Amino acid sequence: MAMEIKAVNCLEKIKEDDLKYNLHTWTAQGALDPKVITKTKGIYFWDAEGKRYYDMSSQLVNVNIGHGNQKVIESIKEQAEKLPFMGPAFAFKSKSEAAKKIIEVAPDNMGKVFFTNAGAEANENAIKIAKMFTGRDKIMSAYRSYHGASYGAANLSGEVRRLPSEPGIPGFIKFHGPYLYRTPIEFKTEKEATDYYLKLLREQIEFEGADKIAAIFQESVVGSNGILIPPEGWMEGVREICDEYGILMVCDEVMSGWGRTGEWFAINNWDVKPDMISFAKGVTCGYAQLGGVIVSKKIAEYFNENKLWCGLTYNGHPIGCAAACATIDVYKELDLLKKSKEMGAILGEILEDLKEKHTCVGDVRYIGLFSAIELVKDKTTKEPLVPYGKDPENTMKKILKILHSEGFWTYSHGNNIIVAPPLIITEQELREAMGIMDKVLDFVDNMNK
Repeated sequence: MAMEIKAVNCLEKIKEDDLKYNLHTWTAQGALDPKVITKTKGIYFWDAEGKRYYDMSSQLVNVNIGHGNQKVIESIKEQAEKLPFMGPAFAFKSKSEAAKKIIEVAPDNMGKVFFTNAGAEANENAIKIAKMFTGRDKIMSAYRSYHGASYGAANLSGEVRRLPSEPGIPGFIKFHGPYLYRTPIEFKTEKEATDYYLKLLREQIEFEGADKIAAIFQESVVGSNGILIPPEGWMEGVREICDEYGILMVCDEVMSGWGRTGEWFAINNWDVKPDMISFAKGVTCGYAQLGGVIVSKKIAEYFNENKLWCGLTYNGHPIGCAAACATIDVYKELDLLKKSKEMGAILGEILEDLKEKHTCVGDVRYIGLFSAIELVKDKTTKEPLVPYGKDPENTMKKILKILHSEGFWTYSHGNNIIVAPPLIITEQELREAMGIMDKVLDFVDNMNK
């Protein structure tokens, strides 16, 4: 009994110290009640009260191989014992091997990797590389996008999380990317919509001055802003425009890369090769911090003679690189790209059934194990459940709280609930978890009555 009381007091102290000393992300601090987590395994994690949760967002869409993979854990231990740190000026095994493994699975026009600590830093350095390579100053990105919370990455982002970083950095230009569910025009086909949005993009480029634009950044599949999958011909059209005007095409694969869509990188779903790819998250699945920028052979050759004005103390950190090597091996050994496609097809069927059944589900979008459920007040008018950027009654928080209480862990953004489980999920686990979602959507249907 005494040991049990001591354990409870210890867990309470963890929460107490957390609230006393930590600043949590994206929230007012006063109302926080963080769960104390004690254990993780596979697609699950457990809180201090012993409650088990299905991790249906892979935390922040990064724990693609699931929790507790021993191969990756052992690689970290081994690297920490041999060489826990070495500065970026040196060559060492884990950094060399990680870069080689990444280039081997990247599109075949890619040449080298610049390592960072995370996705925001990857995009920060991709911005700098684009400006250095082209000698141009302007950067274009979509309104419905998120590229990170650091100052440059926030200015690159288009959604509301950029606003605290404004007035912004000069030269960051936003465009409207295709969002077919909410387009104000009814198009007969995806191709017709693509042609329209490409014309708008081309016109904006010409007004901005094509010779001033260094790069167009896009999430290959828009992530937290709703899993927006490019319509037919869009990626090919952007590539054509970039080639015509000498603009670099940069794909942000921080969230959509590493098997999430059933391919190593989401851009592989289309016959398009970008000039740069930013990555993080699934390269180590959060077991250690690592991100980076993959650059084309052409860009890599440019910096043979021209100075690369990029630098980080932890560039190519040995432990992060060791984790990346092991993680890439796990993707291959468990055939997780194939599994992502197979389980993704089942998830797609389940989502379509939910859309048919529930009045609150306006749209579902999915590719591999990367999906979103968009909630509405009215299916006919497509009126959102909450206004964009506003939720005065905390409606989405209430829905998430119910999901969490039922053991289904995920997050929402705007009117979208993200469903992106670890790629190791089984069909039985997937159906059990989505049964919880079905039950909670009944509650949301009743909210609308």
